Amino acid sequence: MTSRRLIVPFVAVLVAVACTGTDDPPPVNTGPRSSSEPSPAEPSRGIDQIEHLIFIVQENRSFDHYFGTFPGADGLPTNADGQFTTCMPDPVAGGCAKPFHDPTLTDLGGPHDNDASVTSVNDGKMDGFIEALVNGRDACADTRTPEDCGDMLGPDGQPDVMGYHDDRDIPNYWAYAKRFTLQDAMFAPTDSWTLPAHLFLVSAWSARCEDPRDPMSCTSDIDQQGIADLQRGGRHPAIYGWTDITYLLHEAGVSWGYFAARNVCDAGEGCVDGPTVVQNPLPSFTTVQDNRQMGNVRPHGDFYRSLREGTLPAVSWIVPGRGGASEHPGNGEPISRGQTHVTRLINAVGRSEYWESTATFLTWDDWGGFYDHVEPPRVDVNGYGLRVPGMLISAWAKPGFIDHQTLTFDAYLRLIEDLFLDGARLDPETMSRPDSRPTVREEVDILGNLRKEFDFSQDPLPPLILDPTPS
Repeated sequence: MTSRRLIVPFVAVLVAVACTGTDDPPPVNTGPRSSSEPSPAEPSRGIDQIEHLIFIVQENRSFDHYFGTFPGADGLPTNADGQFTTCMPDPVAGGCAKPFHDPTLTDLGGPHDNDASVTSVNDGKMDGFIEALVNGRDACADTRTPEDCGDMLGPDGQPDVMGYHDDRDIPNYWAYAKRFTLQDAMFAPTDSWTLPAHLFLVSAWSARCEDPRDPMSCTSDIDQQGIADLQRGGRHPAIYGWTDITYLLHEAGVSWGYFAARNVCDAGEGCVDGPTVVQNPLPSFTTVQDNRQMGNVRPHGDFYRSLREGTLPAVSWIVPGRGGASEHPGNGEPISRGQTHVTRLINAVGRSEYWESTATFLTWDDWGGFYDHVEPPRVDVNGYGLRVPGMLISAWAKPGFIDHQTLTFDAYLRLIEDLFLDGARLDPETMSRPDSRPTVREEVDILGNLRKEFDFSQDPLPPLILDPTPS
């Protein structure tokens, strides 16, 4: 299989050589062109304009929590007077709790495992979010006192799973959504927590393998209980035996980088103790170990270095550590730290030589316990999960566009496969190694196509360089 990325540099060299010869005469000014003369043919632009894909994945926020009041989006339901119609049963305070604007930037959130998802969705009623919180181990959920909750309650004592943020709190995220393309039907790939979501991010599956050297011994597992403990302390034993997307990229000679090892040490944010674990499952894939690709899992500083040195991989994933830049609720850190981290990344891309050849996708890995009103579709035993925010930031994004297509992280894999792998899928029928996955998720009928978010007929949008720490 031939990769488009391998062809482009060679063609570029030929063009450069042809254009720098010293025997070419200087151009001649022949005056204005007659209106009857045809204009010189301009090369048509298309998806081949995109030579680099970047996926930035933050943690644990629902769509309604961040963009529920974004104009034109499928957000928090309201009546004709603009009043919220959602009212969540509250087994502690009695009555029901409405959404409220949460001006505090430090959130508690709620449980976000499979049990919490089932309770929250409640057979499509979407009314169990506070019940799921009370069923968890959060003291604030049970007492609603200042001692346990601080200032993290709504005006009527609502827990902050019913809170929402807007451009007063996350101005940069809203600015990206207004300038570029917002996705209001991006669902987490599975109705569970961070580790399964990140497994889906790189492989379209979350499973448990009796023998990681035997991919046919793997069966679906969206809980992943105890698995993270096997990777702590810098250990990366072979755990995941099925096929991930880097296996196909390696076969095709397509460059990739997974920037995850620590928080952004080179951007003035400090580091968390130890390497990322649940956000960084790739080193424990048998395929990555067997292909000797561990060196492609790199610290965040290497991403900035690749932009400066002109070595950006064709496919890049950027995931946070468990610390302050992740936006994970309950860690005592304000969401502004995550916004700062993301803004610095997007600014760096915008200032680089790669702006017009790159598409950057920003999303969050699961809903974090926060309310969302849209029932997730079911495509197989593994999900989808609840809605999360998502957007495309690119010179070729449709400006100010809201994409209502049903999406999940499988759409990222589909775009990678279409751009760099001639449409090859993570499909047991076509891959060069066996695989026991139950569903080829990139081919699910309801999955939207991210290519519809681009407009290559427009003039390229300029980068949006923002203050990483807006007041």
